[in-house]
Amino acid sequence: MYLCAMSVIKFENKMKLYGLLATIAAAFFFTAELQAQNVTGSDSTTWEAEAFSSIASGTYTPFWMASNRYGLVPLEAGNGYLLAGVKHERGLGNSWRWQAGVSMAAIEPRYRSVLVQELYAGISYKSLQLTAGSKENYTSLWDRELSSGDMVLSTNARPIPEINLSMPVFTVMPYTRGWLQIKGDFAVGRSFDTDYLDQYIRKGVTYVQNVLWHHKSGYFRIQDSRGSFPFSATVGIQHRVQWGGESNNPRIGKQPQSFGDFLRVIAGSEGGEGATASDKINVLGNHFGSYDMEIAYKGKGWSLKGYHQKYFEDKSGMELANGTDGLWGIQIDLPSFSLLRKVVVEHVVTRNQSGQFHFLEFDHEAHPGRGGGNDSYYNNGEYTTGVSYFNRGLGSPLIPSPEYNNNGTLGFPNSRVSDWHLGLAGALSDQVEYRLLGTVMNTYGSHSQPFRDIKRGVSGLLDITYRHPQLNGWKFSGTVAADGRELFGRSLGVSLRITKTGLLKAW
Repeated sequence: MYLCAMSVIKFENKMKLYGLLATIAAAFFFTAELQAQNVTGSDSTTWEAEAFSSIASGTYTPFWMASNRYGLVPLEAGNGYLLAGVKHERGLGNSWRWQAGVSMAAIEPRYRSVLVQELYAGISYKSLQLTAGSKENYTSLWDRELSSGDMVLSTNARPIPEINLSMPVFTVMPYTRGWLQIKGDFAVGRSFDTDYLDQYIRKGVTYVQNVLWHHKSGYFRIQDSRGSFPFSATVGIQHRVQWGGESNNPRIGKQPQSFGDFLRVIAGSEGGEGATASDKINVLGNHFGSYDMEIAYKGKGWSLKGYHQKYFEDKSGMELANGTDGLWGIQIDLPSFSLLRKVVVEHVVTRNQSGQFHFLEFDHEAHPGRGGGNDSYYNNGEYTTGVSYFNRGLGSPLIPSPEYNNNGTLGFPNSRVSDWHLGLAGALSDQVEYRLLGTVMNTYGSHSQPFRDIKRGVSGLLDITYRHPQLNGWKFSGTVAADGRELFGRSLGVSLRITKTGLLKAW
């Protein structure tokens, strides 16, 4: 959101929200202590190598060829990378395990050709896991390959280095007869994209360097773990914050980042001494998150689920004043029908944003209310990079990343969208699988700076993967992708990706 876009959050509302999160956190530790289930894994050291190359007729790599790839595929047309990594996991007795991994990539074109994509180490106790470093985690409820992307944290950007305490898989809570499962996480991290931003942005643009991050989530699932009852329901909440760091504008300077400030960030409290005027009025840092809901039915040989992710950036969104904004989806799984194993249909809409205007300056004592509006999703007045890392959006790629700004500016100028998305996956034979994505985009700019005319776009992708039965660990993927209309321009591209995995040692 822009300056002063966060409304004052009343104490009783914060207590309700964070009381729920505290309950979830207590449930995690209770479950981890009594539940014998371990985080799944095998005692082994494995390696992976991947080569990717693409060409395209337009200025940009086609949208779906570059999006949701953990930031590896450059936006510029005509690119490639080499990726290599090693992962290790081994048990330490009956309840403990440890993990470590590293992967490096050489990418062209890019401001620095060689980068560390993953570098992490972790230890697990039963269902709890503690990791430190950069790791490509996928925790969303939505399908990894076919969904347009989680609105809070998708797979669109490179992983941010962090310390993360999590229960990564749904784990049955004791004394619920197998009906209640939970998962979630709590993390702190930091951005390391200052050198890149200094080269990208034009002179005079103000932004905060070395941004700190905090996020937490908690999910409850009601499901018969014995499989006798076909229906299940899942609800959860995600909360993320940008905070700390130091502005390149000396008049703003270093932002509060003491331990006391961290507690304010966790609790969603207003800023104290040293905070900007906006953060003293509202909350310290840039807060955003979502309510996630899913209802599923599992039949014989098929399953169906409907889901909704209610995105919010302030109290007005938390109180559901932003209309139908969010991600709406349906997924059908047909595991016994190989030709079409999975179908995903989604609608992403962000047009409401709690109204056109942000009514902040009024007498809150005489006129109680949220004072919300013009939420300007993914943007913030002080953290002008917005919800991004290396200028690639962390959330849904359907809100175009700052990397598409061709004038050296930061943020998400095109945050009001109404898009429809289709994903299909299946197998043509035992060796050949396919994935098909198609998206129709309608974009409106922002409430503050609307487009005079709607910018529309159409993007599609066909991905074919081949595994030879006698080439163990090899995977060959060919992709054709295209963009149309004015949003990203016209572009047709093809790519080839070759992946090899292998076992170094089984422990």
